[in-house]
Amino acid sequence: MKNLGLCLLLALFVLGAKAQNATVKFANVDASPMDALYYPLNVVKAKDNSTPVIKVIYSRPAKKGREVFGVLEQFNKVWRLGANENTEISFYKTVTIGNKKIKAGTYSLFAIPNKDKWTIIVNKQTDKWGAFSYDQAKDVVRVDVSVSKLDKPIENFSMTFTDLVGGTNLVMAWDATQVMLPILIK
Repeated sequence: MKNLGLCLLLALFVLGAKAQNATVKFANVDASPMDALYYPLNVVKAKDNSTPVIKVIYSRPAKKGREVFGVLEQFNKVWRLGANENTEISFYKTVTIGNKKIKAGTYSLFAIPNKDKWTIIVNKQTDKWGAFSYDQAKDVVRVDVSVSKLDKPIENFSMTFTDLVGGTNLVMAWDATQVMLPILIK
């Protein structure tokens, strides 16, 4: 009887070990990969005690031969400013956007693209997918910015920071369109 109990226990152990070694299914690589951007640029690679002031996490959709603004991303409709989950921006200190002081924290970024200007929206709602549940009541600030046309189209939606006296510009570009959001840093 002891041998039977020992055999059963051993069999359960072997089956449990095999179950742990079973192949786990992972999601395929996303067509619009997620990226992170810091201000100052490359601050996370610094070998000193530098710390970021701003961090942006966004997904980078591709043009894939499509006409982007006015067609894929319709004019005068709220867009998540990227793909997949909401684009999130974290401020590690108080900043000013469009004469509005914004406390340190994490927010979402949306845009309402139009031909000659975009409305950039900083919103309190985070951890959502797309703009489907966008809630205007949670807007922190809306700022209109001018559109610049690029000579050469950009395949993937891209963001970077450029210098601005007293702060930085968050530069966003895709296809032949580019906009800049001035961010003043206290």
